Amino acid sequence: MGTINSAFNIISGALDADQAALGVIANNVANANTTGYTEETATFQENSPVTINGANFGDGVTETGAESMRDRVLEGRIDQQQQLESSSSARLTALNTMQSLFTPDSGSSSSEAGDIGNDITNFYDAFSSLESNATSNSLRQEVLSSAQTLTSDVSNAANGLGQQQQALDQEATSVVGQVNSLSTALAQLNQQIMSTSPDADAGTLEDQRQSDLSQLSQLVGINQITTANNGLTITTTSGQVLVSQNTSNQITMGKVNGVTHFFVGTTDATSDLASGGGELGGDLTARDQDIPTALSALDNLAFTIATTVNSQQAQGTDFDGNTGADIFAEPTQVAGSAQSMSVVMTDPNGIAAAAAGAGASSGDDSNAVSLSALQTTVQSQLNGQDPNSFYSDFVTQLGSTISEVQTENTAQSASVTQLTTQRNSLSEVNLNNEASSLTNMQRSYQAASQFFTILDSVMASALNLGEETAVS
Repeated sequence: MGTINSAFNIISGALDADQAALGVIANNVANANTTGYTEETATFQENSPVTINGANFGDGVTETGAESMRDRVLEGRIDQQQQLESSSSARLTALNTMQSLFTPDSGSSSSEAGDIGNDITNFYDAFSSLESNATSNSLRQEVLSSAQTLTSDVSNAANGLGQQQQALDQEATSVVGQVNSLSTALAQLNQQIMSTSPDADAGTLEDQRQSDLSQLSQLVGINQITTANNGLTITTTSGQVLVSQNTSNQITMGKVNGVTHFFVGTTDATSDLASGGGELGGDLTARDQDIPTALSALDNLAFTIATTVNSQQAQGTDFDGNTGADIFAEPTQVAGSAQSMSVVMTDPNGIAAAAAGAGASSGDDSNAVSLSALQTTVQSQLNGQDPNSFYSDFVTQLGSTISEVQTENTAQSASVTQLTTQRNSLSEVNLNNEASSLTNMQRSYQAASQFFTILDSVMASALNLGEETAVS
């Protein structure tokens, strides 16, 4: 009877194990469309054998719980690629916005996106036209009108860059707020996982942690370090600790020279965060590198045009016989020259077309020739280029940078897609596979049930003193 009782225990355990496995399958099916859910599989453990008279007899199996079908290495690779893709995407968006400030046919209004290169040509060509009739009021007025157009477009572009820089500053601040919220949530999840599943997969808790990690990696560049008791330490790519098991370190903010900087503890991590990846990295790269580079180029252009034209004006005589006065507001320094560029001359008679000492009504055009020649005169302030060439190179370089970032983003996006497909093939619920597993476990359950019936008949026969009992 002891052996039959053992058989009953084995079959009872098999029924319990099969029932638990069927529950795992049912849970998978119920969560097939749940974002971030990882497929689970039932795990079985052989019970310790029973020894009778020196012989070992199996004692069945026990279902020890569900195990998520996850690959932490693959998930880490996805996070790394996501932070690169998110960074290049954010930077690309900012660069395209920058380019629209210098491309009049991009859909922006003319007040925001004038053709500065064409403005430069028209301005100097107006002096060339004045050479043909230095006393013409309309040609003199054309010089001032073209100067007004040039300064308006240059200052509008500079103002647009400044506004974009402020917008990126605000966007970076918003992103850091999201990073801090996710860091807090991850620290709390770490605590739960370390408490409930220090040595095993934590199931849906780990799904939630991975979902938060995925979101975090899209916002900021991170590294992950597995710690004792199934915990995680999360740092920025440069090593500043954001989460240490159940503790989170908040990124704080402060103004440095009017620009928002970001601190982890007492460390100014702004430049590290810019190069680290994630949306924050892309925003900061555009804010602190791309836009300042464009503003510097515009400032050099505006400063050079204003100072060289004003200087040449002073070498000639205006229509009223006076020494030529400034056409542009004279900049005091290069920085800020583009934003403040403006025309201060209002009277077209102030154009100093004649050489110094020439009669007011002589029609002399020698200084107009010199003013026109500034269009093709190389300037040290413009890297040894003339104004048109300098501006053309600036626009070309901006387009080249956009092309490079676009290429990087396309490749990174493809990599994320490929890795995600690999991860999904392992971890995502496949209803066809679940149907197959369901059939197998149902058959196993039915087989155990049938064996239970056979044992019941054997017991009945024994109790009936050996009289055969039909088994259905």
